[in-house]
Amino acid sequence: MPVNSFDDYPMSWKPKKELLTVPKYRALADLLADDILTGKLPPHTKLPPQRELADYLDLNLSTVTRAFQHCTQKGLIYGITGRGTFVSPNAAIDIAIADEKEEASYIEMGIIKPLDAFNTETFTVMEQVLRRSGISLLDYSYPMGTPYQRAAAQKWLAHFSIDVSQSNIAITAGAQNALAILLLTLFRPGDKIATDHYTYANFIELANLMQIRLVPISDDKEGILPDVLENHCRLQQLNGIYLVPNYHNPTGHIMSQSRKEALAAIIRKYQLLAIEDDIYGFLLEKPTLPLAHFAPDHTCYICSLSKSICSGLCIAYLTFPTRFAADIRRGIYNVNVKTASLNSETAGELIYSGAAQKIIQQKRIEAAARSEICKSYFPEIAAQTLGFSLWLPLPEMFYETDFEHLAQKHGISVCHSHRFLVGDADAQQYLRIALSSPNSKEELAHGLSILRDLFTSDIHEKSFCITKTPIP
Repeated sequence: MPVNSFDDYPMSWKPKKELLTVPKYRALADLLADDILTGKLPPHTKLPPQRELADYLDLNLSTVTRAFQHCTQKGLIYGITGRGTFVSPNAAIDIAIADEKEEASYIEMGIIKPLDAFNTETFTVMEQVLRRSGISLLDYSYPMGTPYQRAAAQKWLAHFSIDVSQSNIAITAGAQNALAILLLTLFRPGDKIATDHYTYANFIELANLMQIRLVPISDDKEGILPDVLENHCRLQQLNGIYLVPNYHNPTGHIMSQSRKEALAAIIRKYQLLAIEDDIYGFLLEKPTLPLAHFAPDHTCYICSLSKSICSGLCIAYLTFPTRFAADIRRGIYNVNVKTASLNSETAGELIYSGAAQKIIQQKRIEAAARSEICKSYFPEIAAQTLGFSLWLPLPEMFYETDFEHLAQKHGISVCHSHRFLVGDADAQQYLRIALSSPNSKEELAHGLSILRDLFTSDIHEKSFCITKTPIP
């Protein structure tokens, strides 16, 4: 193959030929990954056409194609038919949040744990269900849930003003599973979904894996701004919108009913598919009507029991318009076959016995108490309504600091706002502080005191990048 001169040719990415060791597809994939992970190739950068890159590097086209496929599988790049290949949003940041250490030597305020001290009631009910039903719960029967389990789901959803038939309810293995099923079955690679500028980190990762583009929409204290959303709809083809209306993760905002109505009108007008993830709606003493009420033919509503009842149940109730029923059932059958019957049956028993409402009330009281503790350490956020977490502005002196690492060195685990970012970074940086995760109110107070002291001290360490490793 002849050597081509590309010295002055404009290309968005020019890897060094001398670094292409054997096997060359792997070396090329590693070079691309390095340049993405170090920030040399920003999110949404359009990469050179594969044939053009092959000519530049004097490689076979199949070698470049294989390297691109390898990076696509890792969620680093995505392709859109007819438009090219692009760097994935947030590809340079490992946004996975995992609890991997056997013995934590810090106070957990990064991962949001749902007050696990209230799991005793769930354990007791699960024992009763297992004794009563026994081995019949351990097979593949009723992949969509038994009539009893779906009736329990219907009863639970009524608390959130969701009125649908049982045929429009699916029981999934948690909200994450519901989101994966929806993205897999109702969207295609290259589709665009509108989101808040900061949104649920795992949803970002799912979109990356499925090569779905997230489009950040400007927001305020109630969430996405309707006029900005409509402008985006006019300028480009949006396929869907993802919303967390109550105690939004990570920002904590609560969407008013009027805001939901305004967004619903745009969703109907532009035929968007809305995903309403209402994982924290249970914390509201008087919940407003959901978005699904105003756009029922365009909204899939997710109500997880992980934060409200027990994380170990891994149960979520997913409602959907009738026109999506066949696709969603197919997705459930092929993704997880069915949700564990023992968990679904336990959830049903908790709901029908009234124990679920009792657990929720206890969690509301505990969350309110922890909110007051937080406000005593950070009085500047006294006007905020807090749920299980706090969205706290980071002092400017820490903007170039790997603050997650610094916090761990001082005994606490927190999450930086870059984990939740869609699109370009704001001038202001934030921390998401999980108030529900410390084992006690005393441990929470100790963690908050460490954080406050860090903010007011001169102890900080400079770094050129935000952490790229999972939170342990």
